[in-house]
Amino acid sequence: MALKAIKQGARNDSGIAAAKTLLGARFGERFQTGEAVRAQHAHTTTYIPAQLPDGVVFPENAAEVSEIVKIASSHRVPLIAFGTGSSLEGHVNAPHGGISVDMSRMNRVVEVNPEDLDCTVEPGVTREELNTHLRDTGLFFPIDPGANASIGGMASTRASGTNAVRYGTMRENVLAVTAVVAGGREIRTGHRARKSSAGYDLTRLFVGAEGTLGIITSITLRLNGIPEVISGGVCPFRTVADACNAVILTIQSGIPVARIELLDALQMKACNAYSGLIYEETPTLFVEFHGSAESVALQSRHFAEIASEFGSKGFVWTTKPEERARLWKARHNAYWAQKSLKPGAAILATDVCVPISRLADCVAATHEDIAANALIAPIVGHVGDGNFHVGVVFDDKDAGDVERVEAFIERLNSRALAMDGTCTGEHGIGQGKMPFLKAELGGAVDLMRQIKHSLDPDDIFNPGKIFARA
Repeated sequence: MALKAIKQGARNDSGIAAAKTLLGARFGERFQTGEAVRAQHAHTTTYIPAQLPDGVVFPENAAEVSEIVKIASSHRVPLIAFGTGSSLEGHVNAPHGGISVDMSRMNRVVEVNPEDLDCTVEPGVTREELNTHLRDTGLFFPIDPGANASIGGMASTRASGTNAVRYGTMRENVLAVTAVVAGGREIRTGHRARKSSAGYDLTRLFVGAEGTLGIITSITLRLNGIPEVISGGVCPFRTVADACNAVILTIQSGIPVARIELLDALQMKACNAYSGLIYEETPTLFVEFHGSAESVALQSRHFAEIASEFGSKGFVWTTKPEERARLWKARHNAYWAQKSLKPGAAILATDVCVPISRLADCVAATHEDIAANALIAPIVGHVGDGNFHVGVVFDDKDAGDVERVEAFIERLNSRALAMDGTCTGEHGIGQGKMPFLKAELGGAVDLMRQIKHSLDPDDIFNPGKIFARA
């Protein structure tokens, strides 16, 4: 990634002015143009510069989303759907200006079908709100990116998280969506049946489209039963390679881990300081098992045997909810722990994913690269999927520091692609990963452009994301 790739695009100033007038008349106080509100709806999570929208509108139902799209379509004004703003690759920026469509007021759980293990929600519902709503049903929604993201945003970026090794990603857990597309019509991509051979798989097309094909207005999700027993534990190793090799054998042996997360020594140091932990500051796996008391105990023993083969310093596990909660809270706060390593510094949070057999090679080579270039860059990852994150701590006001970091990111992505991996396991492309998408998929990107043009001929839905505006 290079900052030079983050450009301010051409604006349709007359169309934006006309749309602002119409939206103000229609939505009153639910259409805001103040700078503070607009700044809150631009990208601020990593060092990608914020590009503010010209206004923010707060719809409360699908019919209002349709009205907004009709206004934007008639004046060719960009629309950027906004969930909670927790994405990491500039997804909510407005490089061509336009209107941010804040979905937070569309936050109803429409229906829950416990017998079928599914539910339908509006896009503004967050994952924590959904699981609170489901608590008394004995069901839960397992996808858990570190932030309390909205379900609409999670679908749009094809999010995953710590539970993906057992429960899959949003791709596997979305049964159908409704979305408002070009011209303002709402379409439904499927129903609640667990499988279908009915035509093109439009659901998968919208899941991961990053808001570039339309605005999602509802999502139908798979649910899972809350496990009878959950055990979690901490397993330190001498080296990152040892930890990764233990992960590889665990997955290849078919042990059904629910979570298996790697934190390198620097990340453990940061988590200890930020979250008040007292673990050894050495490469460590955080592990969790779900099931019956007997199966969880058996899985834990099998994992401990594998870990010992790779020089583990001992696997300590517990079934106490408060101890597990503290552990995973620290894991989810890894980003803020990284920032605490150098107060006032910027963070470039990035991710790659490789086949599980290449995990140790990729992580070890990345560690060597970090050391050789004297970077502050802790590693943390959903390593059961071959997916890991690097949080590079640096001075974004120092041109030399920025150049070093960007060169490292290019090498990291090239390394993952050379191992038949991907430039992003879960962050998505947005603006930040655009330079690497072409290298990964080649001519397939041109096909993506054709799909985009077919469904969004006026290019109003989140333009300048995934690939540059034509």
